[in-house]
Amino acid sequence: MTDPRHPADLHFGTNLVAMVTPMHPDGTISEPGIANLVDHLLATGCDGIAVGGTTGESPTLTDAEAARLVRAVAVQSKDQARVISGIGTYDTAASIHRAREAEAAGADALLLVCPYYSRPTQAGVVAHCVAVADATELPVMLYDVPARTGIAIEAPTLIELAGHPRIRAVKDAKGDLFEAMSVMARTALAYYCGVDELTLPYLACGATGVVSVVGNIVADRNAELLRAVRDGDLDSAKAIQASLIPLVEAIMRTSQGAIMAKAALAELGIIPHATVRLPLTEAAPTHLQRLKDALHSSGVVGRRPLVGSPPSEGFRAHLPRARLLSSRCGCGSSCASG
Repeated sequence: MTDPRHPADLHFGTNLVAMVTPMHPDGTISEPGIANLVDHLLATGCDGIAVGGTTGESPTLTDAEAARLVRAVAVQSKDQARVISGIGTYDTAASIHRAREAEAAGADALLLVCPYYSRPTQAGVVAHCVAVADATELPVMLYDVPARTGIAIEAPTLIELAGHPRIRAVKDAKGDLFEAMSVMARTALAYYCGVDELTLPYLACGATGVVSVVGNIVADRNAELLRAVRDGDLDSAKAIQASLIPLVEAIMRTSQGAIMAKAALAELGIIPHATVRLPLTEAAPTHLQRLKDALHSSGVVGRRPLVGSPPSEGFRAHLPRARLLSSRCGCGSSCASG
């Protein structure tokens, strides 16, 4: 894994969570729920919060809600974690607008998904990503998730986009480890695992960190896994990954990730409601039972939060937040996260 003092830490962190969007029973955004969830994430070692992505139910958020979400998380996190705003759409102009709104609302970085539905050519993907990256001064993490978008960001495209001064990282939910290693070998892009089932393999292949759905519940376990890989303790890393298998299965393979992550957080009392917006629906009783069983078998129930534990070593030393953008940093799966 990349050294924890790698410049990517400064822009994104290493132990990132694809945060759910807490909602009231009527479907409106719950700012008290956001505050409590952010406090939980910080207490369990998260150093980067990705908001308004797949797990945050981005297709259902208005522009105003997306900006409000960024602002609320930025205020609550108090510079203890980077705020990465999901701004990707299938409309370049709309993505540019969301990027500028996110920057104004206090985001530290942008998460830009490959344009979906319209299935553009790779030339179109390049033009889209460059246009969005040119629109603000924020560093950009590309999001490659072909199971959701219908097309992949192909390796030559990633290599080309790596030449842009603000495109710094990739959230890889493609699941192609060989391609990831190939792109890492040819570029300065920092790779982040976006597939909870493959966290350890990605880290072992050189990924900088994770953008995790199950991290909503167990960011502390991800922090332990990151530390074990960094320290070369493969036995501990394997044991941590194995301990998470029941929870990963329950959240990522039983139903849809946002649905099950919210159900888990509500079950643990971290958010008051598991409300999701249509077309998503709340977890079925059989899925809830499987989730409850997994929370126990993974050892989540009864664990005390790691209140006050630091996120990635070397990260807070760089705070307060700084946007070091004048120079380049040196640096897929059907259940992909947000």
